[in-house]
Amino acid sequence: MAEAQKDGKEDKPLRHGYTTGANATAAAQAALEALIVQEGQTHSTIRLPIGQEVTFEIVACSFSPERAWAEVIKDGGDDPDATHGARIIVEVSWRSEPGIELDGGVGVGRVTKPGLPVEVGEAAINPVPRKMIREAVTNVLNRYELMHRGVRVVVSVPDGEEIAKKTLNGRLGIVGGISILGTRGIVVPFSTAAYKASVAQAIRVAVKGGCTHVILSTGGRTEKFGMDLYPELPEEAFVEMGDFVGFAIQQCARQGIRKVTLVGMMGKFSKVAQGVMMVHSKSAPVDFGFLARMAEEAGASEETLEEIRGANTAAQVGDLMDGMGCSAFFDIMSTYCCREGLKEAAGKEPQREMDLEVETVIISMKAKLLGRQSLKWGEA
Repeated sequence: MAEAQKDGKEDKPLRHGYTTGANATAAAQAALEALIVQEGQTHSTIRLPIGQEVTFEIVACSFSPERAWAEVIKDGGDDPDATHGARIIVEVSWRSEPGIELDGGVGVGRVTKPGLPVEVGEAAINPVPRKMIREAVTNVLNRYELMHRGVRVVVSVPDGEEIAKKTLNGRLGIVGGISILGTRGIVVPFSTAAYKASVAQAIRVAVKGGCTHVILSTGGRTEKFGMDLYPELPEEAFVEMGDFVGFAIQQCARQGIRKVTLVGMMGKFSKVAQGVMMVHSKSAPVDFGFLARMAEEAGASEETLEEIRGANTAAQVGDLMDGMGCSAFFDIMSTYCCREGLKEAAGKEPQREMDLEVETVIISMKAKLLGRQSLKWGEA
């Protein structure tokens, strides 16, 4: 439920958007209708994988006896991502032989690395959108009793190459544009599922690329620090896990990664150190009592401990300890993070043996190394 506004009125429910896959399906269906009946289409109603029927507006449509195309504008709902507002154009044309041929055109990426759900060399149109498009085309052919005809379908996103710069596609080995995605057809506002899926996919690409050591960072600055720390590692070894520390560690353990390096700053890693593995600012408050106990382990005075307990942010505590030259504090925190990371990797099987090492690297806002420790399974 949406949070109540200050005046006591509740916000309106958040509006769902629709995936690039759903939009491409609607455009493909409209284009084929236009090709068959030789009339422009203004709307296209499709059935989503979740069973819901949705009508999309066709903003442009053109046709000739041999080919037709239709365009939709992607609506991300109340949680717009990089593809919100993107033009998705699908062109269909008759083939000389039966069957449906599906490909990507301008602005749709092409897969260059293994580990993705689409084969190397193919257009980055994921399995569920492929199935949706094929089913929509098949249904239209059936309706007009034209199953003997072959159809070529090409999905394009005119601004896709520019949009892709705001996504993880380059890191995943998808070049030339965006991916056509979606498993349910809808985009759930503020859903974490899409980001977690991209993290899992990035780790799979790293594994397929032969990586046994993965660097998990919380953001752009920490990732850059990790790259400087391990310049010998390939690009796919670096994965931005965001706030999903526990999820990313579990994925690495399940996929056989032997060393995980966590790179982050005080705010998020002060939570990891005490076992909080979803480190969004709203997930759990910073425990200043816990930070004070670590400072006490590092030999801080009672006066310093009181200052820590009364601090406003974890970064403030980090600046305090760094200013005092207390490197032991950061090493203790790093060790705690490693220990909790190994526990997370074990999950519900704490007794099982694992060939895994977790390293933690804590840096300041100005990219200064504050603490760095490592633990192997069995040492925790």
